[in-house]
Amino acid sequence: MPADGRGARRSARHAARIRSPRPRLKRAYIHIRERTFMKIGIIGAGNIGATLARKLATSGHAVKLANSKGPDSIRALAGDIGAAAVSKEEAVRGVEVVVLSIPLANYRDLAGLFNDVPDDVVVIDTSNYYPFRDGAIADVDGGMAESVWVGSQIGRPVVKAWNAVLAATLAEKGQPEGVDGRIAIPVAGDVAKAKAIAIELVEATGFDALDAGGLAASWRQQPGTPAYCTELAANELKEALRSADRSRAADNRDALIKEFFAAGTSLTHDDMVARNRAGTAAPKS
Repeated sequence: MPADGRGARRSARHAARIRSPRPRLKRAYIHIRERTFMKIGIIGAGNIGATLARKLATSGHAVKLANSKGPDSIRALAGDIGAAAVSKEEAVRGVEVVVLSIPLANYRDLAGLFNDVPDDVVVIDTSNYYPFRDGAIADVDGGMAESVWVGSQIGRPVVKAWNAVLAATLAEKGQPEGVDGRIAIPVAGDVAKAKAIAIELVEATGFDALDAGGLAASWRQQPGTPAYCTELAANELKEALRSADRSRAADNRDALIKEFFAAGTSLTHDDMVARNRAGTAAPKS
């Protein structure tokens, strides 16, 4: 009967809809929401660490902030920026991401801190090596990438991010995604998932995140290179990373520090960016 045939076809279509899996878009949306708001511990409450704490807390993440002097010394600061003041031991407990923003030499003091931290917790290193401050580190002076050395001190791999940006740039020059000329920040690491999370967080702080490859190549974003603190857009940063000259980086770094110390407070932020660009540019042939 025609009516029965139409009913059968409707029933078949209805059954097919019931059996069909839910759209992948919904699954992806749920995954993104789960990753959007993370529990983050930050060790280091200086210009970079405190600014990151403020920006990430403002973005909706649950942030714990620690320093070397103990939580009482930063309780007012943490309260002002929407973070919880904790010890460094508490900063790495029950979190998905740990950001380390301390002088390079101080990583020796973190030995054992990560012994009980799950392997899937992402560790991001923002530090840079300055011998006048950190003392000589033979492995780094011998060519080991700074963040590879950091990983050897804490016993686990790290992602390098936010190291190649001046404090004022980080605090004041972030822009919404899609803005022309948005400043880009290099992100280097060997673990794809960890690097993807670091890239997501860099974007949340107002900068384009550029995948800069593996950690061994992160010397290309260290002090004295064209990618370091030069406020470049993504296409410019990609070229700066490519053109880095390892043999000149340490000399460039030390020469620029001497310039900055000699100039004292007379240098503006724009002056510093301009000198970084000039001091790391390839020599004219």
